[in-house]
Amino acid sequence: MKHVFVLGMTDLQREELETVRRADEYEFHGLLDYERLVLDDEPDFEQLLDEARAELSAYDGPVDAIITHWDFPTSLLGPILASERGIPAPSLESLVKCEHKYWSRLEQKASVPECVPAFSAFDPFADDPLSQVEVPFPFWVKPVKSHSSQLGFEIHDEQQFREAVEEIRGAIEAVGDAFNAVLKRLDLPEELQGAGGNTCLAEGLVTGIQAAPEGTMSDGHFQVHGLLDMHKDEAGTSFERFDYPAATVPAEVQERMVDISERYLRRVGFDNGCFNSEFLWDEQQDRIWMIEVNTRISQSHSDLFVKVDGASNHEVAIDVALGERPEMPHREGRFKVAAKCMILRDEDAVVTRVPTPEELAKVKEDFEDTVVSLHCEEGDRLSETPHQDSYRYIIGDAYVGANSREELQEKFDAVVEALDFRFAPVDDEGAA
Repeated sequence: MKHVFVLGMTDLQREELETVRRADEYEFHGLLDYERLVLDDEPDFEQLLDEARAELSAYDGPVDAIITHWDFPTSLLGPILASERGIPAPSLESLVKCEHKYWSRLEQKASVPECVPAFSAFDPFADDPLSQVEVPFPFWVKPVKSHSSQLGFEIHDEQQFREAVEEIRGAIEAVGDAFNAVLKRLDLPEELQGAGGNTCLAEGLVTGIQAAPEGTMSDGHFQVHGLLDMHKDEAGTSFERFDYPAATVPAEVQERMVDISERYLRRVGFDNGCFNSEFLWDEQQDRIWMIEVNTRISQSHSDLFVKVDGASNHEVAIDVALGERPEMPHREGRFKVAAKCMILRDEDAVVTRVPTPEELAKVKEDFEDTVVSLHCEEGDRLSETPHQDSYRYIIGDAYVGANSREELQEKFDAVVEALDFRFAPVDDEGAA
């Protein structure tokens, strides 16, 4: 029996872990709780690391594997803990080269320059931060490290830049200070001096069809086990749906995305870990733009792999963490296609009702194993719930399987209609 520890494990993830083909050979253990690791907007990295060490030390048994599938700080805690115990994991430097958005762009420019937009770092606390930006309007502004799309802004003029910087100044240190605790562990190159966790990145706007290869690097062996479509709303600011398998990008373009991912990961020295890369394909120019490389499996993809391939992507994460060659089943699931659909709301509001567990169970039964995950609770104000982007509010996710993409959309629409969310408007003072 192998003992596998999963940072911030949820009930849904435990269910997904049980879908792996050798589940009876593993015993799964949660490591630290989801609320501390994912919902805390001001993580204390060193404290979390010490608490995780204490939990592992208190366990009276072997620690055979440690898995991460959440964003920072979890994405870096797990590999540090694994390395300390001699468990296969990527080096901290290779991880930070991917997670530090400015360092990542520098490494991309050195290895895959054909797919890197114009970019420049700036200090949001400088007297005149705009003078440090070498990218012409319009451009994106984002911290070098943040949760999801938080503090990301599309900038078209000086006024928008000033407003964005003002908002960034008030919130960037919550994650930036924790990221600085990680940077202290590394011998940073000269070009990173002064570009710590509270630095921002400006980069030119790029457009196209978005897709994401997901795969592994294990003892130098690179492979991809799936590629997903990532659909945004009409404004291009928020994700609405992830589809698996990808269909909007031609096979030849998919192959190029996979090749770029491998070239970049080998450049930064990434090994013994999982990844998912995000790209845009500009069809008119036939140009691929790299957005970022995440150094973990995506929990957003897990149920989609179950529905289409017959097992979650935890399958390969466990293999890599145990030092084994990763393998995934292929098209052995119940459905031909699957999607994670975000249930969105445009206006701020106070939540007065969410679907009950009994109602969610009925949705799962009535809509062929559709799983709904809630992002809010009764009494929440949407603008104050964790990890929302700067434009829209996600109130839940629906994981839907079907035998065609048309059926996917129809099923999702019916699911949303069946879910009884209720809201009260908020006034200028924030009261319901």
